[in-house]
Amino acid sequence: MIEQATQIQAEALAAVEAANTEATLEEARVKFLGKKSPLNALAGEMRNLSNEEKPKLGAALNAARHAIGAALDTRKQSLQDAADAASVEGLDPSMPGRSVATGSLHPLTIVKDRAIQILRRLGFALADGPEIETEFHCFDALNTPADHPARNDSDTFYFDSGKLLRTHTSSVQVRTMEKQTPPVKIIAPGSAYRRDEIDATHLSVFNQLEGLYVDKDVRLSDLKGTLEFFYRAMFGDNTEVRFRPHFFPFTEPSFEIDVKLQVKGEAPKWIEVAGCGMVDPAVFEAINESRGDTAFDPAELTGYAFGMGLDRLAMIQYGIKDIRLLIENDTRFLSQFA
Repeated sequence: MIEQATQIQAEALAAVEAANTEATLEEARVKFLGKKSPLNALAGEMRNLSNEEKPKLGAALNAARHAIGAALDTRKQSLQDAADAASVEGLDPSMPGRSVATGSLHPLTIVKDRAIQILRRLGFALADGPEIETEFHCFDALNTPADHPARNDSDTFYFDSGKLLRTHTSSVQVRTMEKQTPPVKIIAPGSAYRRDEIDATHLSVFNQLEGLYVDKDVRLSDLKGTLEFFYRAMFGDNTEVRFRPHFFPFTEPSFEIDVKLQVKGEAPKWIEVAGCGMVDPAVFEAINESRGDTAFDPAELTGYAFGMGLDRLAMIQYGIKDIRLLIENDTRFLSQFA
């Protein structure tokens, strides 16, 4: 039987050496080391041997398996090396390699991260909320009357369920006040959706960053100082900022903010970037009703809120004259920021 083991080993080594593909090598492995291999069949005959012969046959079988396994590993590596060599045959290693394009952050991401960094320095915490909202969180809690144009389906994207795509991230302010007691000082960056006609300064899906600060003795001067500091930190100390009286149902008094846009080769022009104002007491009353307490007592608390378009901030930051460039994914445009 020991001679049989030696013979099987010789046949196996010859089959391994003759294998010229990984498939035929695998066939040899199964044939000589598989469950139905002749070595296993020979091992099954050991029960018929004497106690003196069993160890000798066992040693012979183990030696055969080890030799066959080592031969399989060596042949497999040899076949892989040959395949690797064939795959690069004809290549000229002295040729220069192809340059790899350098990736970069999208300009909107750069501006958003910068805006968050500045406002975090002023003590604002990040807040988030759902993009599919209820009318209460998007309109009712913000003192928006039922006949307000923004609530019309020609201005807002509604679902059959009655829910809607949020028209601003002010809804995050509402949800934060429902869960948190004063003081509240948050910013809420995110997407907003409106049925605006797309042109050089408008998109139907855009990016907003809104802020809210509620505490005792919060004043209009705090709002003005915060936003002037923000825009000058964002665009430079010489940035021109102006506040224009406006009306928003959720703030009183209210203002729109313009920053002068300078595009190379063109005359400077003012571009609206934000709306802001002191939180209307009616908003606090709606929050208290939703909470079921008087945590936001308008007799004791004041606050300010603001909302700005990150897309327009990017236009000012980089002198972009058409907002549509930010969504067209033209690599010729985006490569400028690599």
